[in-house]
This record gives sequence, structure tokens and C-alpha cells, in this order.
Amino acid sequence: MGVTKNRMKIHYGWVVIFMGMLTSVGAHGFGRMAYTLILPEMRTGLGITYTQAGLLASGNLIGYLLFAFIGGFLAAKYGSRIVISLSLLLMGISMLLTGMATSFEFAFAMRLLTGIGNGGAYVPAMALGSTWFAMKQRGFATGIVSGGIGVGTCISGIIIPIIFISYGTQGWSYAWYYLGALVLFISAICFAFLRNKPSDLGLKMVGSDSDNSVLQPAKAAIGRPANLQWGLIYRVKAVWFIGIVYFMYGFSYVIYMTWFKTFLLEAGVADARASAMWAMVGGLSIFCGIIWGGISDKLGRNYGAALAYLTLAFSYIVFALISGSLTPGADLNSLGAFYLSAALFGLSAWSIPTIMAAAAGDYVGPDLAPAGVGFVTLFFGIGQAAGPALGGFLRDATGTFTMSFTVAAIVSIGGLVGALLLMKKPAAEVVPGAAVVNKV
Repeated sequence: MGVTKNRMKIHYGWVVIFMGMLTSVGAHGFGRMAYTLILPEMRTGLGITYTQAGLLASGNLIGYLLFAFIGGFLAAKYGSRIVISLSLLLMGISMLLTGMATSFEFAFAMRLLTGIGNGGAYVPAMALGSTWFAMKQRGFATGIVSGGIGVGTCISGIIIPIIFISYGTQGWSYAWYYLGALVLFISAICFAFLRNKPSDLGLKMVGSDSDNSVLQPAKAAIGRPANLQWGLIYRVKAVWFIGIVYFMYGFSYVIYMTWFKTFLLEAGVADARASAMWAMVGGLSIFCGIIWGGISDKLGRNYGAALAYLTLAFSYIVFALISGSLTPGADLNSLGAFYLSAALFGLSAWSIPTIMAAAAGDYVGPDLAPAGVGFVTLFFGIGQAAGPALGGFLRDATGTFTMSFTVAAIVSIGGLVGALLLMKKPAAEVVPGAAVVNKV
């Protein structure tokens, strides 16, 4: 009877992955993606230019860049639980303060702090799949975590228009208040339920034996690099190449994401419809990480990423073509194309982060996975820190978003080419110089 009862238990790795998904809801869905919907009203409220509005997004992403790299290493050293929880705490507080901003400078500082918290929370969360799941299920598990971005984006698309209606011209401030409070709540939940690694609970990785649902005492640790040798990561050439491919995504997707609603409003789309379309993007993207992670598990990280980049590039070029031919009332003629572009983006939005995080974990193993993901995220962060300001500058310089979205599409095609040059996947997690090679 005792054995039967034990077999009905769910491996705690699934609880951890759910906490990772909640982290993505708060860190990306609320902390970053919501800015797309808040930006037009916030720009008007603060009286700033398109370039400055783009710089606010870049400030957030610079903060992300600063701590994404460090956060991954801290999580590998001190554990994901404490790093994720404290990072979400910082995010929640700085989001509340963003709502109090009365100047560009203060808003920039708060968005910078939000970005720091975002990097510290999201990067370790994306590494949880590599820490708790064997290679054959890693892409799927990481996809669940990234699915939280879609959930948060969808929720933002639903509640932010309601907040705007309720609070009028101060709606953008109250949007940050409500979202910040939700992030603080998520921080508390993660601190309560997150655990750092299977061995802490006497467990093996999910998928490392024939019955994943059975809680079993862990056997002797298999091949942990002595003292977590951080320098080993830099010796893996594939990890550098993964970072370069990830850069292409960071630079391109953030242009589309940042200026999505602003572009639609300029095209004559009603505010409520534009927000609903962004909520649709979030809804469609909930499962895209799982889908694309599973594809990369089957076809290889290279082909999975290439297909995702192709889909993203098409969504960007649709906006670019429409932007170049807009006339008053053109939204009525282009509405179908708007929805097509948004749907394609939603179905592939978080595909690349899922695949790149799984790929990094493939090469460095479970112990160094947070640091490996943090390292490749450094490249991603550089790309996305540059994208919004460039998109805003091109809009100010040309009067349309045509060049902004065209550049995004071209860079995405570059990511496709780079992805095809990636190795399919290693036979085992290979960390050159380690005393033992990690195998699952």
C-alpha cells in the first residue's frame, strides 16, 4: 500500500517548473511586456519623445543585461531560490516607484532597476529545466517556463485597458502599481516553493529513470565539475556561437514588441483593439515555448531555431510593408494583415529563448546550467538593449516605422542562417576540462 501511494506522487521537479513559469509571468509578462501597452499613455503623461520612450525600454533592457550574466552565476553558486525571490522583490518595488515618476530621468532609473531584477529572476528560471530535467525532456520543460511570458502578456492585455478606463490620464501610473503588487506576490510564492536542485530533496532528475513520477532517493552524484569551474564555460565554442545567434533574436524581437501598440495606434487602430491584439499575442504565446522546445528536442536546436526565426521574420516584414503604405483609415484595409503578423509573432515569440536556454544546458550540464544560460543571455541582452532606442530613432528620423521593422526582419534572417550552423546537439553535456563528463 505504501509503495502504491508513493507512486502516485508527482516529482517535485514539476512544482519547480511551475514556479519558473510564475517567475516568467512576473519578470517578463508584467515587468517588460506590459510596457508595450503602457508606453503610449506614459509617453504622453511624461511629455517625452519617441527616442526617449525607446530609451526607457533600453534602460530596462540595460539593467537586464547587467544582471542576467551575474544572476546566472549567483544562482549556480547560491541557489536559484534566493536569487529569483530577491530579484522579483526588487522588480516589484521598482515597478511601484515607476508609477510615481514625473520625469524621464526618474522613470529611466526605475526601469533600469526593474531590468536588473528581471535579469536576476528570469535567467535562473530558464535554467531550471536543465537543473531538474534530463536532456531528452529539457526543451519541453524550459518551454513551460517560457510559457509564463505569454500568460503574463495576456493578463496584461486584459487588465491594463480596464485600469486606463478606471483611472483616466493617471492610468499608466496605476498600471505599474497593480503590476508591481502582483510581482511582489509572486516573489513570496517562489520563495515558499522553489528548491534549488533534485539532490537537495534526495531525488534524481525528471526523466533520468524509467518512471519519472516516482520519488526515489538519489544515487551518488554523477560528474559534478569540481568547485563549479566557471572558466569551463568560456572554453565551449558552441556556447559562444549560441550567444551570437541569441543576439539576433534580442535585437529584432524587441523592436517589434516595444513599438507594437504605438504603430497600431498610428495606423488608426482603436486603443481597445490594439490592447486586445496584444492580449491575443500573449494568449497564443503561452504554449509556443512548449511547442518549439519539443520541436528542438526532436529535430535539434538548429532546425528548431531556424524555423522559429523564419516565422518571426515574416511577422516583422508584414508590419514593415504596411507601415510604408499607410493612409488615413488604412487600418480597415490592413486589419487582416495586422492580425496575421500578431498571430505569427505570438506563435513563435518565446521560441528562441526556450531553444537557446536548452542548448546552453546541453553543452555545460545541469550544475553549470544557470551560469551557461546567463552567459548566452549576455549576448541576447546586448541585442535587446540596442533595439528599442534604434527603433524609436528611426521613427523620429523617417516619420514611419518602416525602417524599424525592416531592420528587425533582416536581423531575424541573420539569426536563421546562424541557427542552421549550430550543431544539432551534443551526445552528452560536455564541459571541457571537467574531471567527469555529465551524462544523464
